Amino acid sequence: MEKVNFAGHELRRWRVGHSTFLALPEKGARLMNWNLTLGDGSVRDVLYWPEDADFGNIAQVRGGNPILFPFNARSYDRGDIHFWRAADGVRRPMPMHGLARQGEFTVTHADATGFTALYQPDAAAREAYPYDYEFTVRYRFESLGLICELSLQNRGSEPLPWSAGHHFYFTLPWSEGMQRSDYSIRLPAAERCKQDFTTGSLKPGPELPEVVNLAAPELIDTIHLGLTRNTVVFGEHGHAGDVIVTLGADPVPPPDAAIVTWSGGAEVPFYCVEPWMGPPNAVEHKRGFHHVAPGQTQTFTVAVRVK
Repeated sequence: MEKVNFAGHELRRWRVGHSTFLALPEKGARLMNWNLTLGDGSVRDVLYWPEDADFGNIAQVRGGNPILFPFNARSYDRGDIHFWRAADGVRRPMPMHGLARQGEFTVTHADATGFTALYQPDAAAREAYPYDYEFTVRYRFESLGLICELSLQNRGSEPLPWSAGHHFYFTLPWSEGMQRSDYSIRLPAAERCKQDFTTGSLKPGPELPEVVNLAAPELIDTIHLGLTRNTVVFGEHGHAGDVIVTLGADPVPPPDAAIVTWSGGAEVPFYCVEPWMGPPNAVEHKRGFHHVAPGQTQTFTVAVRVK
């Protein structure tokens, strides 16, 4: 691991086998870029990072892997967006994708293969999520992949609610001359739904086969549930180099564990495949809604590899 200066910030860079990882752990525990050096000496970006990224507003940068905690996407309270209601009946604010992606972290461990960062909630975060807890993000880097663990420790006396996730921005297309229609994704899901952006409720999504072309507009903002396997694979038709996203350690994830597919438009150079603990607005509909008992710790583990 080495430290490099860029745009007035001290970034950390890891070279592990064929992979190079670039991160700014203190800002949102953000893994920014991951690239592979191929056999012919060329470099392939696996995770996309924009050259004009605004480090002063890193939460809004579309790139890398924003961490979504304590809740992913849009939260609602009785139809009002960006609020949630806890078990005590109090209505509190909750920004889009939660608190961590715009939050400050302290690096508690860093070595040649990764880092661990501890979230430092500010006053606004403590108002929105008023619990006694420790939230950590741990990355372990490999020659052809990574493992990321989100851990929530309950240091208080009441159950701690959460439904966290990842927002990986994968570079796509990744080969010269290719376009989005040259890629497909294999999603072994028994159910698909979408979020109603007016009420926050879930509504039935499109009926799709297990293998879908990534140019299909039906994939955008679709939540894939009832996963019959814990792996999602996408890549170029007939070529090596597939990306494999693994959700958890069990061969079959919990029924409400979710994969979300999204992109910012047909021409943007990225595509998001997002493993979440559950669908958005889990506090209200309870699907994928988890609690950490007092004195306990829960961990949400995701791996990404290139094959």
